[in-house]
Amino acid sequence: MIIKGNFIYMTSRTDMQIRQQQFLHVEDGIVQSFYTELPKQFCEEEVKDYGDAIIIPAFCDLHVHAPQYLNRGIGFDKELLPWLETYTFPVEGKYKDPVFAKRAYKLFLNRLWACGTMRFSAFATLHHDATWELMRLTEESGLHAFIGKVNMDRNAPDYLMEDTGKALEETEALILRAKEELQHVRYIATPRFVPSTTEKMMVGIGKLCEKYNLPVQSHLSENRNEIAWVKELHPKINSYTEVYDYYGLLRKNQTIMAHAIYLGEKEKELLREKQVFLAHCAHSNANLSSGVMSLRKNLESGLNCVIASDVAGGHTPAMNQNAVMSVEISKINALFHEDEPALSLPEAFYFATKGAGTFFGKVGSFESGYEFDALVIDMDEMGDLFVRTVTEKLEQFFYDGDDRNIIDRYCQGKQLPKPFPEVERVKKG
Repeated sequence: MIIKGNFIYMTSRTDMQIRQQQFLHVEDGIVQSFYTELPKQFCEEEVKDYGDAIIIPAFCDLHVHAPQYLNRGIGFDKELLPWLETYTFPVEGKYKDPVFAKRAYKLFLNRLWACGTMRFSAFATLHHDATWELMRLTEESGLHAFIGKVNMDRNAPDYLMEDTGKALEETEALILRAKEELQHVRYIATPRFVPSTTEKMMVGIGKLCEKYNLPVQSHLSENRNEIAWVKELHPKINSYTEVYDYYGLLRKNQTIMAHAIYLGEKEKELLREKQVFLAHCAHSNANLSSGVMSLRKNLESGLNCVIASDVAGGHTPAMNQNAVMSVEISKINALFHEDEPALSLPEAFYFATKGAGTFFGKVGSFESGYEFDALVIDMDEMGDLFVRTVTEKLEQFFYDGDDRNIIDRYCQGKQLPKPFPEVERVKKG
């Protein structure tokens, strides 16, 4: 496959590559080489010419709650724990109904596709059948993902309280079925967070992780009341981070922890040693009055941070908007902390593409050997009457672009159509 256009991508947090009107050779879904002029050996191949559009790596979202998509924008007058009880748990309980779950998950996947998120890591619910439906539909959609059945066996309403033994059996069944039947969707162990998982549950999940070499996703230090609660539940363990480590749930270079707002120095040392991906969720942190992650300090101390949506704590799955919010919050933070310079837009671009894509392997860049995940974006609303540079087009897309600006979407070299076009709004009456 030969594609011509204006390519923009990050090779590192500080290095942006711009290749204007170049040809890109992609073979078997893998980026090969760029050319300023098309070599003779490719002269017989069809060239997909995107003209003045910009082409960027597709987005990766490493922290999203698929069932909560229906709740986006709801209930932000509350902080985390009462918000979960009032809004989140009731909607998650509805996924016991397979008809409800199937429709809701199709809407969720359509929206991710529209926003340009070709890869993601998602929490499902504790329901075995609904979780499998999300995994199956994701495979069908062409998107790539890590998906996990939520495990929770304490401090939850009766309708979301699991029997520990049965939950572990259902988890293992999903692990095995995903390995056997799915190619682009992998299982990720998903203890909701420490307050909702007993010691027995965490031990069991840790054993499954070891047995099947599983990655892990959960929440860490999102809210001060949550941290105090963890200390009450596990008084003999020094920190929230160490609770996960004690039960084998900080898998080296295979763990995503969302939020991580309030971290002690020893916790940072442990997270750095374990090469944990810290998912910075700026929209959610603001919406639920959780706090502000010291992103610059974390980066300077060698922590591996990425940007994520945290829908529905975050009100939109659009990663360009989550990247912009991360920049904006960091600017406000910098006004009060002169030693913490604000995040730049290119840095945010990196965290939403290559930074997060690393969890999937060689994903999120157009460097040779990377899987070709891409968005083709048209920001030329005035045509030749008002010409923008490619970097201006990139900036404008991040700040004000949406799915209407995305012409084409590619995942692993395949051009993806809308996954479920048959899903339409339900008409009442």
